Amino acid sequence: MRTIAVLNQKGGVGKTTTAVNTAAALAAAGSRVVVIDLDPQAHMTIHLGLEPQAIETGSYKVLTQSAAFEDQIMLVRPNLWLLPANIDLVGAESELVSVVGREIILREALESSKDKFDHCLIDCAPSLGLLTLNALAAAKEVLIPLQPHFLALQGFGKLLQTIELVNKRINPDLKVRGVLLCMFDTRASLPSEVKADIEQFLENARGTDSAWAQARVIPTFIRRNIKLAEAPSYGKTIFEYEPNCNGARDYWNVARCVHADFQPVPEVEVPEPMKAGETPDESDSEEHPPPQPESADVGETQEQSEPAEPSPTQSESSDAGEVQEQAAPVEPSPPQPQYVDILDIQDEPENHESTKNDFGFPPSRE
Repeated sequence: MRTIAVLNQKGGVGKTTTAVNTAAALAAAGSRVVVIDLDPQAHMTIHLGLEPQAIETGSYKVLTQSAAFEDQIMLVRPNLWLLPANIDLVGAESELVSVVGREIILREALESSKDKFDHCLIDCAPSLGLLTLNALAAAKEVLIPLQPHFLALQGFGKLLQTIELVNKRINPDLKVRGVLLCMFDTRASLPSEVKADIEQFLENARGTDSAWAQARVIPTFIRRNIKLAEAPSYGKTIFEYEPNCNGARDYWNVARCVHADFQPVPEVEVPEPMKAGETPDESDSEEHPPPQPESADVGETQEQSEPAEPSPTQSESSDAGEVQEQAAPVEPSPPQPQYVDILDIQDEPENHESTKNDFGFPPSRE
């Protein structure tokens, strides 16, 4: 399991938006993904359509009551699990102040689940306290969302110092792998200048023993898009709320880059959401239409988003009611969250190749 901390001590830079939508894209492509909300504001939990105060399980119990990680996660989307948060998480730091080994509680909790998921994304609080320290101790990779402004660069340097400290004293496997530029305005010159400065800084670190020696600016950026700001108020990911907007395309490319181990990949179109039970072979072309029923009333035909052209093999004497059935791209409603037994996941067949290939992903990393 790849564990990635999405971190920046500055608020409002797109941490939660990045964690939620990247995880949703990875899950849609067939990877088994678990996301962890370590922010007392519980923005990730809200973004995925849950009410924090109505949830009794979550990261607070894992950190303070030694609750099993598998018992606290919830299935919120197909292939996507959530360890939720609520306001109780505010008291976790004071409650753990005298606990020995308080920095590695989350890492120990994740040990039992490292073979059951492909990716784990941790949404960190906008601070560098004990909660963030637990995330850095548990993760092996850090993804830093960054707004391309001058003041953001000042905080970026302080953040790298903290990561370097954790790397030397607590988690020697921790590395900064990617910097994602969010709210990028292509019409202004400042974002491009900031991007060039960061790229030069990271290039100068190549070959050193610093924690960011392998880091790179992700070769795609998140454009300003109002749909990304609207989606959380509906409890939806951007792919559920507006799958054809720029924000959905940008985060789809980010997920592909993350899946490819932060290497650049060619851009592809965002696929249409698949209906439950549909296979890639069923969302088909006009060359192979589905067989026509012998007799069908006009009232029995499905609603279509576009008029279907008659099949060239259809008989001239076909009744007007014998129109081609075509699956309408109906937006699936988000499944209701439910508690799951993590042991059930272990026995599921790991057959995601057709879905991943359909979404343009490279083969899964072991």
